[in-house]
Amino acid sequence: MEKYRKFVIAPMMDWTDRHCRFFHRQLTRRALLYTEMVVADAVIQGARERLLGFDDTEHPVALQLGGSDPQKLAEAARIGEAFGYDEINLNVGCPSDRVQSGTFGACLMKAPVLVADCIAAMKVSVSIPVTVKCRIGVDEQDPEPALDALADGVFAAGADALWVHARKAWLEGLSPKENRDVPPLDYSRVYRLKARKQNKFIGINGGIQSLEEALDHIDHVDGAMLGRTAYHTPGILAGVDAAFYGDKPDALDFVALIDAMADYAAHHIERGGRLGHVTRHMVGVFHGLPGARRYRQILSTDATRPGAGPDVLKAAFAAVDFGRADAEAA
Repeated sequence: MEKYRKFVIAPMMDWTDRHCRFFHRQLTRRALLYTEMVVADAVIQGARERLLGFDDTEHPVALQLGGSDPQKLAEAARIGEAFGYDEINLNVGCPSDRVQSGTFGACLMKAPVLVADCIAAMKVSVSIPVTVKCRIGVDEQDPEPALDALADGVFAAGADALWVHARKAWLEGLSPKENRDVPPLDYSRVYRLKARKQNKFIGINGGIQSLEEALDHIDHVDGAMLGRTAYHTPGILAGVDAAFYGDKPDALDFVALIDAMADYAAHHIERGGRLGHVTRHMVGVFHGLPGARRYRQILSTDATRPGAGPDVLKAAFAAVDFGRADAEAA
């Protein structure tokens, strides 16, 4: 099972974007990166380069789609494959109001046959893997038959993997934010699904706080997905390749990291962007190190000012005291 271990960095609506993915790729070469959910209609009719464009260094990267029309999803999947994505993922887990009004996301847990039809259409249209991300259930559903029905349907339709957020989504009475914390986690439900589907790839998501916790889950399922923890303390991602893929552990070269991000930011600014679009994702990378607070302050203030350039990022980096950190570690 070692070679099948997989680590995924989950998208976070209104937080992650292509700049965040580029940053995360500097920390881990192997983790699969997810885009934010893009509605199939937008992919078909919208500004595709703005919605789907990504840097080649982001590979492997998966395009996450939202929708409930099999033919539209199939067309959007074809477009995503042509853009160069390594995987297409169908979101059946997002509980936001915007998603519910469009009849996709978590509310599709109530329509497993339709979800299976969507997967079947997508599988026919592309040659890359097609996967699903879901919840264990919604509202008053019993998670036992609800998750089994969804899993049975999508795997019969050809899905290559199922990623399960181990919480229910409450579409009535809880906000999207509350849906990330309030419904209790039920990891054992996902473990039971894997025990029943031993020859299928089952990954787990929800509330995982560290790589150590993620590795514990790998004793029961095939992969682990981190979202908020990866975003707020991205430095932990430097340990992913060794922990999950057996690579030789290497100390993170912070100088090279900052140089790469400064160059990336400079190109983004040349194209009309702002430094803050890039650096807002980097605020937590030195969490726990001496000088990290000053680093965060500089990025939170100076980097957001009009005209700010990559020199601001390098000034923030200079505030981090690695010598003191090494001394304290000794």
